[in-house]
Amino acid sequence: MLHKTHGIALKTTNYADNSIVAHIFTQTFGMQSYLINGARKPKARIPANLFQPLHLLDLVVYHKESNGLQRIKEVHPRPVLKEIPMDITKSSIALFLNEILYKVLHHQSPDAYLFNFLQQSIIWLDETDQRLANFHLIFLIKLCRFLGFLPLHHHSLKYPYFNLLEGVFDKNLPAHGHVLQEPHTSVFLQLLQTDFGESHRIKMNKDDRKYLIEKVLIFYRLHTENFGQVNSLYILEEIFT
Repeated sequence: MLHKTHGIALKTTNYADNSIVAHIFTQTFGMQSYLINGARKPKARIPANLFQPLHLLDLVVYHKESNGLQRIKEVHPRPVLKEIPMDITKSSIALFLNEILYKVLHHQSPDAYLFNFLQQSIIWLDETDQRLANFHLIFLIKLCRFLGFLPLHHHSLKYPYFNLLEGVFDKNLPAHGHVLQEPHTSVFLQLLQTDFGESHRIKMNKDDRKYLIEKVLIFYRLHTENFGQVNSLYILEEIFT
């Protein structure tokens, strides 16, 4: 049976001689894998380059609940991303976020709110002319809400620690080492409460930014099964150093 849906391309893997499997987070079916025959041929009907990281897609797909690999009848960019593929900073951020999204959405069920958040974030990144040094941090912290481990907003001078293991601000230093302390606790709270459009107003030096992204990735690792290492992190560190 044919269905129309929107999708976000996350990963492709080669299959046989000229085919690929495209891993796409869809609005209707959640995370799905699609076999596309001949996608790597020069005159492919559905070419592999349509499925670059974080590209937004309109899809007409065949869907059977019993199938591990689904099929695509039609696919079109929606909208065509203009700057992410061409701008080195935006493409590096997209590569980094794409790697994380594939890890955390690997078995994700349909979630319209999550899909809309991702879609709007990608469009904002593509269209903005603002400084982007804090964008990935804010994105990852906001994404926690949809993944079920968003920190509670009750930070004050009485709660100077953020317990990464429990996902809460705390008045006492926990016995384990998975914790943020001042001044990083306050910066973390700022990031938690700031929209993308205001992200450039948060001031921090490169060392603090590097420290916080490492802690946020630990936060993800503690709350996501088989999260592992993020190989593209070094690219961001090069870009924002």
